[in-house]
Amino acid sequence: MKRTTWILLIAITGITSASAQHEDPIYNRPFVANSGATAIGGYLEGNTNYFSEDGVSEGFSMELRRFNIFLYSAMGSRVTFFSELEFEHGTEEIALETALIDLRLSPELSLRAGILLPPLGAFNQNHDSPRWEFVERPLVSTEIIPSTLSEVGFGIHGRLPLAGLDAGYQLYLVNGLGNGIVNNAEGRTHIPSGRDDEAFGEDNNGQPSVVGRVDVRRPGLGALGVAYYAGNYNTWRVEGDQVDEKRGVRILTLDLTSSAGPLALTGEAALAWIDIPESLSELYGHRQAGAFLDVIYPFYSGSLGSLRDVTVLAAVRFEYADMNVGQFREGGGDIGDEQTAIALGVSLRPNSETVFKLNYRYHWQDDLLGNPIRLAGVQAGFATYF
Repeated sequence: MKRTTWILLIAITGITSASAQHEDPIYNRPFVANSGATAIGGYLEGNTNYFSEDGVSEGFSMELRRFNIFLYSAMGSRVTFFSELEFEHGTEEIALETALIDLRLSPELSLRAGILLPPLGAFNQNHDSPRWEFVERPLVSTEIIPSTLSEVGFGIHGRLPLAGLDAGYQLYLVNGLGNGIVNNAEGRTHIPSGRDDEAFGEDNNGQPSVVGRVDVRRPGLGALGVAYYAGNYNTWRVEGDQVDEKRGVRILTLDLTSSAGPLALTGEAALAWIDIPESLSELYGHRQAGAFLDVIYPFYSGSLGSLRDVTVLAAVRFEYADMNVGQFREGGGDIGDEQTAIALGVSLRPNSETVFKLNYRYHWQDDLLGNPIRLAGVQAGFATYF
């Protein structure tokens, strides 16, 4: 029986302290809080890896995974600009992740336009490595959602007082994902492969996608967010002539944050529905599901040598991603192509903006026919804002 149901239930109970959430996560970076009218900042992330797959290892390696530069400027009290330029694996991949302008009409209503991070779950807008105790990003947030997702678009956002709760909303029209969801090197339905830099210049089918999120927060209880993304991903018309059926992708996410005594918990779950050609049915998934749950415990706070206000934390992550939910038509039986992982971690935070991480990860993976693959390894990493 599939593990989808129980892992989604775990994530639905999953919960990080709501105090870590800003009114708008785009601006929840230290350099903004300490800036004047214009500021520059960013973060640096690096790690080591030693993994073994089915007993075979490629040995020890090191990587400078990300170097990101932030630019922020306030043009008066109502207009702000924010951008993020990302360098991955040195200079192997360079991307403009964010470049947007906000016009604040009131606390309840702001206009936003540019290259933005769609609010598809909490992680896509809160993915900076210094905020997390694990080197790897959650499976559901990279294989299904797909973070980090940047889109050209425009829309509205704001916060509203609601019966003793703090409620927020975001709603945007964006160019949307592309043909790579099916036409990709993965040989399966892979939503992250639908990201295309050309979408920053034009929509591949002339029909924008829509993405929205609402969240509610209550002090002492935490926060709940629900988001939905929908649109056509394929090029179904060329020079006015229809060449394919319209094929859509829809993603529903649920994220919860809270704390239980000293424990901080973070959970996010996603369900995805993808229209695929009938000829690819069963080999390519038309439904996907996944979730993760982080449990964080700060077991020491105080001095460490000459360092003051040090925090040492223990962490555990449970996660799951099913890339092809369903059963084979011939002979029955569950379709494979699913991943389950558990990660254990210890992290040292000499201050709130810097973290040193030590993780152990064990990964269960089944191919399409259910054949098992096992992956285990150790990672050490660091991340810091600047």
